[in-house]
Amino acid sequence: MFTLRHRWLAVLGRSGAERQYHGLTPMCKGAAGDRDRLLVRQLEPNLVRPTVLASGLFWERHRKGGYQTEQRASTKDLIVNGLKELRTEFALFQQEWKEKLESDPLVVFRPGEIDVVFGFESQPDLDRWVVTTDRDHGEGYSQAALERSPAGFGLFHGTLESRVPKDGRIKRAGYANIKSLRVRKSFKRDAFYDWSQYNTLVLKVRGDGRSYLINLTAEGYYDILWNDIYHYVLYTRGGPHWQVAKIPFSKFFLASKGRVQDQQGPVPLNRITNVGFSVGSRGGHEGSFRLEFDFIGVEFDPSHQEEFAYEMYRQPKYIVAT
Repeated sequence: MFTLRHRWLAVLGRSGAERQYHGLTPMCKGAAGDRDRLLVRQLEPNLVRPTVLASGLFWERHRKGGYQTEQRASTKDLIVNGLKELRTEFALFQQEWKEKLESDPLVVFRPGEIDVVFGFESQPDLDRWVVTTDRDHGEGYSQAALERSPAGFGLFHGTLESRVPKDGRIKRAGYANIKSLRVRKSFKRDAFYDWSQYNTLVLKVRGDGRSYLINLTAEGYYDILWNDIYHYVLYTRGGPHWQVAKIPFSKFFLASKGRVQDQQGPVPLNRITNVGFSVGSRGGHEGSFRLEFDFIGVEFDPSHQEEFAYEMYRQPKYIVAT
């Protein structure tokens, strides 16, 4: 049960509440107050201090999970940059209405047909992706890039190093990642990829024999779900030949900040925001890597009937509560 000190801590913050609380008379504190002080010390980091909550389990201050880079711009710069983007925003607005008027669900979702979501034929296609490594956060020396290959495809390549800086964090050293930009509508309105009519992810790639991690970001409705990502492993062959990988969405498993979750569930295909690929150097797999993309698409396979491939640990409430 919350006492007077709990209420003051929540309203005034730790420093102000401490001064006010210790200014009370001993009669107001009493023996029960000693027990309350012990309870407050145990709960205080999770209830009051925002700096602890920002990196805690039940609340995230920022969607980047501690890797945000805030850059403040003046009002003048915001106006100038906004006017420069008007042409782009109106072009997106026109494209939205064009797709809405021309869309035909009987044609779009034909069984067995691959609908390409990401192509890699031109530079604008490559500009839809962001490349990150441990070097970007001062945690390592890996390098990576997404460029056009000599054959005219998208080439994700670089070098992985597990060596860490002396003053860096060793937690995430030795990785490289590409991630598609957040899909959005005109005038900065958030949008989602709606893949609810499909059940299979299709990739045409040419790899180097490494294993890559496929990442599907499906934004949740609450802040505690911001860092939830669905993963599956892409196994590649070395050599000059292309391979077409068809991965059912039912095979993807849920993880948050790299930790596989006990409570699993199917991918919410109507709220996909990003697609990504990661490669790491753990297990002595340092050195160069190379993954070439032709296209990334989705498909409806009528022969695939599986809803979810993993145990979801669902039990009746009366059993769990006992």
